[in-house]
Amino acid sequence: MAAPGQKLDAYENKPVSTRLDDTVDFIEMLFGGNSDLIIRHFRVFGEHPAVLAYFSNMADQITINVDILKPLMYKPSHLEGKPAEPPQLMEVLLNDALYNSEAVRETELAKLANGILRGGTVVAIEGSGEVLVIGTRKIEKRAIDQPATEQVIRGPREGLIEQLGTNIALIRYRLQSADLRIHSMEIGRRTNSKVAICFMEGITNPELVEEVKKRLSKIDIDAVMDSGYLEQFIEDNHISPFPQVQYTERPDKIVANLLEGRVAILVDGSPLALVVPTVFSQFYQTVEDYTERFLLMSAIRLARLIALVFSLVFPSIYVSIISFNPELIPTEFAVAVAGGRAGVPFPAVIEVLIIETSMEVLREATIRLPQQVGGALSIVGVLVVGQAAVAAGFASPITVVIIALTTIGSFATPAYNAALALRLLRFPLIVMAGVFGLYGVMIGLILIANHLLSLKSFGVPYLSPLVPGNFQGMKDLIVRGPLSWMTRRPSFLGPVDDRKLGEQTEKTLEGNLMDTAQENGKEG
Repeated sequence: MAAPGQKLDAYENKPVSTRLDDTVDFIEMLFGGNSDLIIRHFRVFGEHPAVLAYFSNMADQITINVDILKPLMYKPSHLEGKPAEPPQLMEVLLNDALYNSEAVRETELAKLANGILRGGTVVAIEGSGEVLVIGTRKIEKRAIDQPATEQVIRGPREGLIEQLGTNIALIRYRLQSADLRIHSMEIGRRTNSKVAICFMEGITNPELVEEVKKRLSKIDIDAVMDSGYLEQFIEDNHISPFPQVQYTERPDKIVANLLEGRVAILVDGSPLALVVPTVFSQFYQTVEDYTERFLLMSAIRLARLIALVFSLVFPSIYVSIISFNPELIPTEFAVAVAGGRAGVPFPAVIEVLIIETSMEVLREATIRLPQQVGGALSIVGVLVVGQAAVAAGFASPITVVIIALTTIGSFATPAYNAALALRLLRFPLIVMAGVFGLYGVMIGLILIANHLLSLKSFGVPYLSPLVPGNFQGMKDLIVRGPLSWMTRRPSFLGPVDDRKLGEQTEKTLEGNLMDTAQENGKEG
């Protein structure tokens, strides 16, 4: 027996019948087994038989009763004495009776069904070959709250939620420009998930927009439950550990990327938006880098980069030096390390791999446990288990310190998916360090660098603006230059309008700098 969804496919492009009973039979055939389906029979203006259908748990009952049912049952005073027969009745209802601005006339059965599935209300009238699909969707949602994954000290506290309409409103609130364009499409044969493509006309490269639409249109899947489903289909290299699509739940970050010439992809039901194209430097930058003064944030960004390097190479360098090149360690420190490792029964590489794996298991357990228990587990795991392992001679104190610093470094990387890639690459580097020493570490780093150089995100080199080099982009790479220096949008995005800072503002800033220099010279 065919499922209702398969039956609906058979009604593709079929028109709505003029007989009301046929329309009711079609609705009951598709949705008749649902207890929340409401089919309400009534008479339009007390004369014409009609039916109203909707899902009670998805629609706003007050809107239906007050703005739809009441005006349809009682003829407005200005229509008294005027005939309104079914062929012209839909136009009269739409223009003179309904109190709802989200009403459209449809003539296809498939669009009637989709309207009900999306939380709308359908009104069908005897003798009319079309129906009214009225927007009455109302679904309970969580409040707009501070983003859980991208915390800031100085900056907005708003984060995206699961409702697509609310997320678009948050973006429009921050980007009140006529150039903002939002194109919608549906992906997922069974979920029909609504996807919004956001970009700035006059800034974003049109070829990039077309490429995004083309990749999304090729996706043929049953369900899209989150934006992560789309990410895995549209990225350039599916087997690379490095993310080629950035995700964020901050509307201000989305707006900043749109103004640079990128494209944002939002999915109804997901609080995380995708931003493309993506380059590696985006994964160690934060919103705070641009809301605070450049000198302070440049220092913090350097600290973040050091933490990123720590999280990748620190354990492998430790293993290679302990196993192959102990002469590189100062004598006093070497004696202390040797004393700490005296009772450990494993080689350094096995010891580091065991502790590193244990740390990953502990981290995963902390994430999956309830919030009230997770904090206690992390403290117990780090303090008690770590101390017990050292006391039992299972691990040396220096190894526990190295792994702890590495873990802290991975936590300092702002992007979770980038930190995950570095955590994954630590293990092959440790193995190569245990087999080949420092040569193995260098070979591993060369292979990683070569892979990064080969990656692209929607045609943009992954290491831009470092490779290929761009002087304007270098001002926001290792350190964050003053905002007055960053006068152009990133050239690797190919923006239509590449000027970010107005010419008058640029001249004013230059004049201020010259005046300050002259005053300092006079004082000297």
